[in-house]
Amino acid sequence: MELAQIIKIARGDEPADLLLKNGRVLNVFTGEIISTHIAIADSHIVGLGDYEAQQIVDLNGRYVAPGLIDSHVHIESAMVTPPEFARAVVPRGTTTVITDPHEIANVMGLEGIRYMLAMAKYNPLSVYVNAPSCVPSTHMETTGAALAWYDLAPLQHEEFVIGLAEVMNFPGVVAGDEGILNKIRSFHESVKDGHCPGLLGRNLNAYVSAGIGSDHECTTVEEALEKLRLGMYVFIREATNAHNLKPLLPLITVDNARRLCFCTDDRHPADLLEEGHIDFMLRTAIAGGVPPMVAFRMATLNPAEYFRLNDRGAIAPGRWADLMVFSDLQAPLAEQVYRGGKLVAQDGVMLPWERPARRLALRSSMNVDWSKVDLALPVEGAQVRVIGTIRDQLITQHLIEPTPQADGQVVADTQRDILKMAVIERHMATGNVGQGLVRGLGLQRGAIASTVAHDHHNLVVIGVDKQSMLTAAHALAESQGGMAAADGETVLAQLPLPIAGLMSDQPIERVREQMDDMLQAAHQLGSPLHDPFMAMSFLALPVIPSLKLTDHGLVDVDKFQLVSLFV
Repeated sequence: MELAQIIKIARGDEPADLLLKNGRVLNVFTGEIISTHIAIADSHIVGLGDYEAQQIVDLNGRYVAPGLIDSHVHIESAMVTPPEFARAVVPRGTTTVITDPHEIANVMGLEGIRYMLAMAKYNPLSVYVNAPSCVPSTHMETTGAALAWYDLAPLQHEEFVIGLAEVMNFPGVVAGDEGILNKIRSFHESVKDGHCPGLLGRNLNAYVSAGIGSDHECTTVEEALEKLRLGMYVFIREATNAHNLKPLLPLITVDNARRLCFCTDDRHPADLLEEGHIDFMLRTAIAGGVPPMVAFRMATLNPAEYFRLNDRGAIAPGRWADLMVFSDLQAPLAEQVYRGGKLVAQDGVMLPWERPARRLALRSSMNVDWSKVDLALPVEGAQVRVIGTIRDQLITQHLIEPTPQADGQVVADTQRDILKMAVIERHMATGNVGQGLVRGLGLQRGAIASTVAHDHHNLVVIGVDKQSMLTAAHALAESQGGMAAADGETVLAQLPLPIAGLMSDQPIERVREQMDDMLQAAHQLGSPLHDPFMAMSFLALPVIPSLKLTDHGLVDVDKFQLVSLFV
């Protein structure tokens, strides 16, 4: 709508398109709850108060909040395409997400980023993209692409690219690595997101000095507070495998909450469909003692201001009419969701939404030289390094254990909960296989495998015996990626992810059913974890302390170098 026309309607000279009457509006600017009406013209709010309108909807005293914003999410982790992701989160009140497509970028490069940008269009969800800064995340892994600063810089001209995504190579920043510094320099006028788990003291000063403005990896109040004191925004995360919200609730005060936001990072379909999205974090925070207005600011105005999205995040004239209508301030659950002034979801269900039919195809991403894959591991020492998982956290322990062995080979030891782990390169058919040991997944027999392995997304497999591991791995090659569970020569369950080995072409409900089958199979094999596949996916990420495994081998993240399995 033309500006002069909007002003006429705001003055009251002409009727608005829509008037939402008798709402209790959460004013995130002043902290007030105001009983008023909301006038909407086209896609924007034009005024608060009494207006004439072509359509009137009586909210009967229900609360109205700005549409919720996820400050940092990898849509690929939901294992569905952006339209299906929208179907899951919009009925929950989320109207805007800031996504980092570095999962698909590590597999497909710029082709993958442009695929996500294209798939994000024409949906009832605003998807803003931060350009992936770490493809690859380190030099100690093989990815399907490598993006330098000159590859990323042109993305800044894309309408929905707003900044540089999480700078995961924090050791590189602190050490002054020119490759990562050039990426930061090329986005000097844009928002630059951070990722620096456990970074404190002078090294944190160096990281913040590079102009990086946020972090979503805090696990303790002390760590988050130090980062707040240095001017960073802290995104409190509640993912499928990283449950940081409750431990960080004591951090939140009225004085510091304006520098805090919510994010989900990586969340699987079952959690999105059952628990929810940012709305789940809202309810959890409020139940934990955070004042509702403070919690809503963290989910709306704060991320909007940080990402310079000044056309949303609040209910005020000139802002997008992205709104969440609900009845219970202490346990907000969306009853109506408006996006750009249009009702797009009601009572937890997305309303019909027309999207132009578009065929967007990607090449195969499964390229394994099986002739070079050998999971035999001869014993070369009396002690070995073991990755120690920590429940509900992405960080791991660096354990030293007596070598589990039989007939001169390293084997699993279920009595000590030590399993074999392998990362098989799947992008370039190099034949690289990194092998290691892991504690904490609890399998008593069989194996589980996945091509979702942050961030290089090679084929990762964990198991009790070599035959089960190979059966699960080969099943993924046949399905063009995904997840599988096997026992001996039998595939127990499988979730195909043919889009880059990361996403399904099926509805999210179907993916959730297949994921439930995967979890049931893993539990039958002995794992006590809620989601061992999500836990496994982060055991190959060499930018989160302390010990991880890539196709190059074991990575001591604290020293930022490859180390031998044997001590």
